Amino acid sequence: MIVDHSQIPEDTAVGQIAALEKDLFDRGAWSEQSVRQEFHAPARTYLLDIEGDAVQTADPVVRGYAGYWYDGDDAEIMTIGVGRPYQRQGIAAALLETLIVSARRQGAKRMLLEVRVDNVPALALYERFGFTRMGLRKRYYQPEGIDAYTMSLDLEPRVVGFSATADTEHTSATHTQRSSNERTNRTRHRIDL
Repeated sequence: MIVDHSQIPEDTAVGQIAALEKDLFDRGAWSEQSVRQEFHAPARTYLLDIEGDAVQTADPVVRGYAGYWYDGDDAEIMTIGVGRPYQRQGIAAALLETLIVSARRQGAKRMLLEVRVDNVPALALYERFGFTRMGLRKRYYQPEGIDAYTMSLDLEPRVVGFSATADTEHTSATHTQRSSNERTNRTRHRIDL
C-alpha cells in the first residue's frame, strides 16, 4: 500500500528508511538525520510502500520509499529504494508511477533523475516508463566514484508545428482579414513549442 510519509509516525519512517538505505546503498546511504531533513525540506514529496494496511498498526513495515523535489518546473527524483526481500514484486514501479502522477498533478513539466551506470534493473525500470538519457556525470556517486546517467521524462506533451486550435485561429483570422481588407495577403501563424 502506497502512502504519504506523513501517514505513519515520523520516527518509524525515518528509522526504517535509514536502515533500508544502509542495506541498499552502503557507504552512500542517507543517515537518519538526512532522511529527516528531506522530509522537512520545502517542496518535497515522499511516498512509502508499507505492508498491507499497516497505517492502522502501531508498527508499520516500510517495504519501499521514493521521493522527489519540485522546483516549480521540474520534479527531481531524490531517491527510490525497495528492501531486498520485497524486490522484483513491482513495488519500485508502483512508487515511480505514483511519483509521476503526483508530479504531473503539481504542474511539473519534466521529471529528472540520476542513476548509477551499473544499476541495470533501475535503468530498465526508468526506460520502461519513458525516461531517456540526457548525459553522463563522471564519478557522481561517492565514495565509490561511480558514474551516473542523467535521465528525463517529459510530463507535459510538447506541441510541435500547428495545433488544432492554431489552425482554427489561423483560418478564422485569414478569412476575416481578407473579407475586411483585400490589400493585405499576410497571415499570422502561432506555433506552440
